[in-house]
Amino acid sequence: MRTAITLSTAFVLVFCSTTSFSDSDLSKHIDREYSSYLKPLFIHFHENPELSLVENKTAARMAKELTAAGFEVTTGVGGTGVVAILKNGKGPLVSMRADMDGLPVKEKTGLAYASQARQTDPITGNEVPVMHACGHDVHITSLVGTARYMQSHQDAWSGTLMLIVQPAEERVIGAKMMMEDNLYQRFGTPDYGLAFHVSSEIEAGKIGVTDGSPYAGADTVDIVIHGVGAHGASPHAGKDPIVLGSQIVMALQTLVARELPPRDPGVVTVGSFHSGTKHNIISDRAVLQLTVRNTSLETRKTLLDGIKRIAENMGRVAGLSEDKLPEVTVLNESVPPTINDAKMAQRLRAVWVDKMGKKILSEKPNKGMGAEDYPFFTTTPYIPSVYFAIGGTPKKDFEIAAKGGTPVPSHHSPLFKITPKPAVTNGVEATVLALMELMGK
Repeated sequence: MRTAITLSTAFVLVFCSTTSFSDSDLSKHIDREYSSYLKPLFIHFHENPELSLVENKTAARMAKELTAAGFEVTTGVGGTGVVAILKNGKGPLVSMRADMDGLPVKEKTGLAYASQARQTDPITGNEVPVMHACGHDVHITSLVGTARYMQSHQDAWSGTLMLIVQPAEERVIGAKMMMEDNLYQRFGTPDYGLAFHVSSEIEAGKIGVTDGSPYAGADTVDIVIHGVGAHGASPHAGKDPIVLGSQIVMALQTLVARELPPRDPGVVTVGSFHSGTKHNIISDRAVLQLTVRNTSLETRKTLLDGIKRIAENMGRVAGLSEDKLPEVTVLNESVPPTINDAKMAQRLRAVWVDKMGKKILSEKPNKGMGAEDYPFFTTTPYIPSVYFAIGGTPKKDFEIAAKGGTPVPSHHSPLFKITPKPAVTNGVEATVLALMELMGK
C-alpha cells in the first residue's frame, strides 16, 4: 500500500523557522541537534533493527520523522521504501539515499543499547536475531538530521531535495525494486545523486572519497557441469564432472592473472563446488558457484565472457558433445560497480576540505571489493553521483589493534560497532555541505 503524507503549512512554520545558512555555525548546530534529538533516535534505530524486505516499523518511523521535518512523504515505494520531497523554488533536483535494513546477526558488542531483536526472515521463514551490523542506523539517523537542517535553512538553497529511504540493500535488491516502481517517473529524475556509508575501517572524524569506484560490481554465477556417470573403478566408461570442474576452477584463475591489465582489479572466486554422492560413483553432474567482482563495466564484460568461454571450451577439451557442454548462468543478484563522477567528486572534496578542515579526508586506501546496489539509481539513466564514506572507529582503537590488542571488528561481525556521535554528525555535516554546494544560492 502506498500513501502520501503531508504536513500542514502552519505546523511546518512553527516547527522549523527558516534561518540563514552559516558555515561557521553548521558544526555547532549539528552537535546541539545530535545531543537533543539525533542521539536518542540513533539508539532507537539500533535497538530495533529489521531485516531486508520487512523494514515496516523502520519505514514508518522514517516517514513520521521526514513528515515532521516538513517533507512531502510517500511510503510503500518498491516495497517498504520511503521517498521524501522538499520543493524549494527553481534549481536542480538532488537525491540523497540512505539504506535502512539490518542483518540476521546476534549482537555481541556489550553496548548498553545492543539489539535484542528477533524477526522472522521473509525468505527462509526462520526466526533469527537481528542487528544493525553494517551501520545503516547511522545512515537513516543522519538522513533525518539532514532533512531537519535543510528544511530550516531554505533561504540558503534552491531546487528540489529528494530523500530516498531504501529497503533491502543487504540483499542488493532494494534499489532495483524502487526503480521498478517507477521512482523517477513519479518523483523526477535527479540532476545529482549522493549517498554515504559509515566505515569501521576509517577513523572517526574522517571522510573517505574514492576516485573511480568506491564499491565493486558483483555478479553471482552458476556453472552446471554435465558428465557421464560411471563406476569409480571404471573411469574410462564415463566423463568425470569433478575432474572437469577442477580444471575449470584452475583455468578461471588465468582470467585475472592473464587477461586483465595489472592495474585493473578483478576477482573470480569459486565459493562452492558440489558433486557426487558416494566414494565409488562417478557423478554425472557438478555445480560451481562463483562470485565475480570488478570496478568497471569493461572489466565485468571481460570476466563474464571469459568464464563462459573457459567453461564451454574445457568441456570440449574433455570430449563432451555440444549438447552436454557446461552451462553458465549469471543470476539476477548482480549489481554494477558504483562509480563516482570525477568532476563532482573533485568539487565536493574541495568543499569538504575548505569547510571541515585540511585533515578531514582519509588517506587510507580502499582495498576491498565489496558491492552495493546504489548504482541502480545512477547508471540508467546516468546521473552524476558521489558515494562517500564516513569514519566510525576512534583513532585509539586502531592504535590498540596495531599494538596487538583487540582488532577492529569488520562490518557484518556480531562485534561490529560504530561510535555514533562523530559518525552521525559528520554524516549530516558532509551531506549538508554537499547539498549546499550543489543547490546553494
